[in-house]
Amino acid sequence: MATLESPSKAELRIEGMTCASCAVRIEKKLNKLEGTEATVNYATDAATVRYDPARVTLEELVGAVEAAGYRAAVGDEQATGDPARSLRRSLLFAAVLTAPLTAIAMIPPLQFGGWEWVALVLATPVVFISGLRFHRAAFVNARHATATMDTLISLGTLAAWGWSATALLVSADAHTYFEVAAVITTLILLGRYLEARAKLRSGAAIRALLELGAKEARVRRDGVEVAVPVAELERGDVMVVRPGEKIPTDGVVLEGESAVDQSMLTGEPVPVDFTPSFIDGSGSGSLLPEVWERARFLVSGSFAVSLEAAAATVKVLLERARIVAEGAA
Repeated sequence: MATLESPSKAELRIEGMTCASCAVRIEKKLNKLEGTEATVNYATDAATVRYDPARVTLEELVGAVEAAGYRAAVGDEQATGDPARSLRRSLLFAAVLTAPLTAIAMIPPLQFGGWEWVALVLATPVVFISGLRFHRAAFVNARHATATMDTLISLGTLAAWGWSATALLVSADAHTYFEVAAVITTLILLGRYLEARAKLRSGAAIRALLELGAKEARVRRDGVEVAVPVAELERGDVMVVRPGEKIPTDGVVLEGESAVDQSMLTGEPVPVDFTPSFIDGSGSGSLLPEVWERARFLVSGSFAVSLEAAAATVKVLLERARIVAEGAA
């Protein structure tokens, strides 16, 4: 992949991903576009795209995602609302019907004449209402000649339900597997619900960490120190950090020496000495690959930091959080 010269960067919020293979497919679609370098994170439902505006537009990026069978929107903010809410409703509905169905099917003393028809009635809403999200996703994937975990779930539950319904209509003595279809659907919904809830809690923790970061940076411009929001830091900015202040961004120390407390990240109580050419920042002992390539840190006076293309703190921390979330997933 060719290196982009002066690329623009965009964040795409993606809806409809159900497994890691979905993220891989979207990433391949985006990277096929000329002048585009994209990474897609399933854990955060987001794509980070570096692109050449002269060769590709944001509309084309969104169109590539939609052509893969998913929905996308441009924006840095997390989607509002509780994504676990609909999963919780589907899970509760499925569990209420699956519990008696499983008991009847697995405990012979509870079985009675014609119990299979009761099993059909209980299993049908679970498979086709609670499990609708799986069948819809499998259908969309089939239209694009691909298969995901939803395809397996859909095929498995429909096969169990279809065989059982056919056997029940043809022969009263045939074995049925309605409980299998219902239990699979319910257990997968439980897993999806727990995953969605974990994402929400992780997001809240990340936002709390972001609040601890520096909100402003003292930057040298034209020989004068001015305070600017960290989100407005630009390539070539030289920041000055005085004793007791937080380091706004990752970078490379250019001038001066000082000791930095990194205990919030590393847990080590001993301060780390920062000297010229020392690479670090934002109270962190490591850099993201993209920041490593671009960051320059200045320290002046007691301690200062200069940027030669360091990313703003919010962006850096979000990217780092995505890597952590992806590893946890």
